[in-house]
Amino acid sequence: MSISHAPPSAPETDIPETSHANAAEPTPPGPVPDLDLDLDLDLDLDLEPIVPASSRRTRVPRWLRRTSGPVLLLALWQLLSSTSVLTADVLASPGRIAQVAGDLISDGSLTSAMTTSLQRVAGGLLLGALIGTGLALVSGLFRIGEDIVDAPVQMLRTVPFVGLIPLFIIWFGIGEAPKIAIITLGVTFPLYLNVYAGIRGVDAQLIEAGESLGLSRWGLVRHVILPGALPGAMTGLRYSLGISWLALVFAEQVNADSGIGFLMVQARDFLRTDVIVVCLIVYAFLGLLADFIVRSLERLLLQWRPTFTGR
Repeated sequence: MSISHAPPSAPETDIPETSHANAAEPTPPGPVPDLDLDLDLDLDLDLEPIVPASSRRTRVPRWLRRTSGPVLLLALWQLLSSTSVLTADVLASPGRIAQVAGDLISDGSLTSAMTTSLQRVAGGLLLGALIGTGLALVSGLFRIGEDIVDAPVQMLRTVPFVGLIPLFIIWFGIGEAPKIAIITLGVTFPLYLNVYAGIRGVDAQLIEAGESLGLSRWGLVRHVILPGALPGAMTGLRYSLGISWLALVFAEQVNADSGIGFLMVQARDFLRTDVIVVCLIVYAFLGLLADFIVRSLERLLLQWRPTFTGR
């Protein structure tokens, strides 16, 4: 008995033979079945664009947000003064301060005091900027300069400049020189620290790239190091301006016969809190004006540096 491995043959059926001609002819299309999709392409669909939740919030103008805090503070101050919670001996009301400020401006005493104080700040700031920046360049660009300059500057920086007022009076007398010297000393150290940190904070790879491009030492300083240290210098300048107005308050109390500090000393002797507050407001206004000028200068000089501006 033998077993066959061949597949079983298919049963014979009567299949009609078709010619090649008939096979080549295309089959006529039949009717398309109705899918009942009920699609209406002419419908007007009211589609709203997707807007982020942060954009759907009502945008309050920034100037309004920035002024709302001082306005609310003034309103609270006026309310406390009107209800006699704050008496005139403790703190004058905003209305009284505005009236006194108008009187001081009309008789020219406030304008003259502002002019004198601005001259003192400008002189001290100029000298302090020259000294602080010069010392920072010597200490930051040269190792021998760092060894010689940095340690004495750090020692003097820890000494309160207000404590040097008696020495300045002995050295320079009671004229304008000690006042400008106090402002100069207060301005020098913030500029020195920030410019020095800006120089030493320049990326070493940028220095190597400049050297590979064939820049000389002066070329590196001019095109790489100083631009890299400029943001730190601007920060130091802003900080120095704040210190300069603080130093001016102490400087103008050294036997001064003019300036905003002189008006404050007179008001203190006569218990005029309204005049004292007017002088403090003038100090704050001049400080904000100086900071605005430096910020504008910073935006102009640092256009190449993209920064985060908040959200």
